[in-house]
Amino acid sequence: MDWGLLFQSYGAIFTSLQVILMALLGAAGGVLLGAIPGMTATMGVALLIPFSFGMDLIPSIALLLGIYCGGMYGGSISAILIHAPGTPSAAATLLDGYPMCQKGQAGKALSVALFSSFCGGVLGALIMTFLSPAVAKVAMKFTSAEMLMLAVFGLSVIVSISGKSISKGLISAFFGLLLATVGQDPTYGAKRFVFSFRPLLSGFAFIPVLIGLFAVSEVIAGAERIVSGKDKQETSHEKITRVLPDGRTIRSIWPNILFGGIIGTFIGAIPGAGGDIAVFVSYGFNKSFSRHPEKWGTGIPNGVASTESANNGCSGGAMIPLLSLGVPGDAVTAVLLGAFIMKGIQPGPMMYVNELPTVYKVFAALMLANLAMLLIGCLGVRFFAKIVSVEKKMLYPIILVVSLLGAFAINKNVFDVGVCVLFGVVGWLMNKYEFPLSPILLALILGPMCEQNFVRFVDVNNGNFLEILHRPIAMGFFIVSLATILFSIHNQKKINRREAEQAAANKENE
Repeated sequence: MDWGLLFQSYGAIFTSLQVILMALLGAAGGVLLGAIPGMTATMGVALLIPFSFGMDLIPSIALLLGIYCGGMYGGSISAILIHAPGTPSAAATLLDGYPMCQKGQAGKALSVALFSSFCGGVLGALIMTFLSPAVAKVAMKFTSAEMLMLAVFGLSVIVSISGKSISKGLISAFFGLLLATVGQDPTYGAKRFVFSFRPLLSGFAFIPVLIGLFAVSEVIAGAERIVSGKDKQETSHEKITRVLPDGRTIRSIWPNILFGGIIGTFIGAIPGAGGDIAVFVSYGFNKSFSRHPEKWGTGIPNGVASTESANNGCSGGAMIPLLSLGVPGDAVTAVLLGAFIMKGIQPGPMMYVNELPTVYKVFAALMLANLAMLLIGCLGVRFFAKIVSVEKKMLYPIILVVSLLGAFAINKNVFDVGVCVLFGVVGWLMNKYEFPLSPILLALILGPMCEQNFVRFVDVNNGNFLEILHRPIAMGFFIVSLATILFSIHNQKKINRREAEQAAANKENE
């Protein structure tokens, strides 16, 4: 580590007005795009790449990293306020974020999400700066065996996010796995459950399903409450005097931020994993080791902190294999790889030899992007929190239109709009009968990953699956998966026992 060059690079970035303006512009655009269901950070980066053609490398990278970090935080805004994750990686944030909003703590939830996103992003940037080569070496040891067991580990979190009934959570997860089998087989191209209907060849697109299950189902439920006269206006009565959490809240959530940031960075550094998986793993991990797991899912800052720190920690993690090995960690860094190549720079091991000043400036640009995201978020928290005071009769139609436009924008396909509406009805019915929705999303994300890597591993080893016993990293994930399941079941039994005792005590008092 060349400390002199590192400090010089940070000084050059943080004193360049052009770079600062580009980071702020990118962060503002990213927050706005991320808050709109269906408009992902990947889409924002791809849309703005043409605007960076005439710029130097570092200002253009600052613009794109600003969108990346801003988009990651922006997804939590709609997740918290209207039960509609703006981005797939914000799907776990609504587990506690939306209940906080319903309690009248919208501003607090947004401030916790902002602070946690910033801390997770900074932690990811620091790990990227000081441990890039080491983390990249570990990540590149991941073959089909390790990726398979990583997917199994992710699926084990389903037990933690199933709520009161583990059996209902498992039914939801099984439903999600069934949905993941629709379309062409990812390895051999065989048609499965398409029923001669061409649009089903590519299966159900993830984002229309996500928007339908959470946003459209909430609109249907809200319309039902209005028609039946049971609608209750959910307004935030808190007076927002601070845009960042108070000291007491920070002391409560800092372990969740720390573990979430580390988990997010590590999973983000594994090519093909990404924030969608990291947020659920972080949520499940932090809930499992919480002193009060029964409070998770009821609207506590710890749940929001766990997911948002992992969310933005992935931004630094995904940059590690990009810069160290020339392999993008996720969809956004794949677009960034194109931006580097257009500027005549090939990321990879030789970049640390031939372009070390550029590498250090990229490190500084990511840190600046996180600071820009924090500033934009601070300026917008009070404005965002006012959304919940809008009359529901006006808000629901707006949510529905934005949701359907977001579903259409992914592939410019009317079929996706139909999928969004269909899963809106499915989500509404499942909520009615208290089936959790998050396991469906996790199964949709991890099902194809599990299947592809299982088939690949078995093919490579001539059908001998037991070869996986000789892969220490893979078996480590398997052992952790078993421990997670057993610990989550134990926790859930404790929660159910406490609730039964409390209900019995209340009955006696009556």
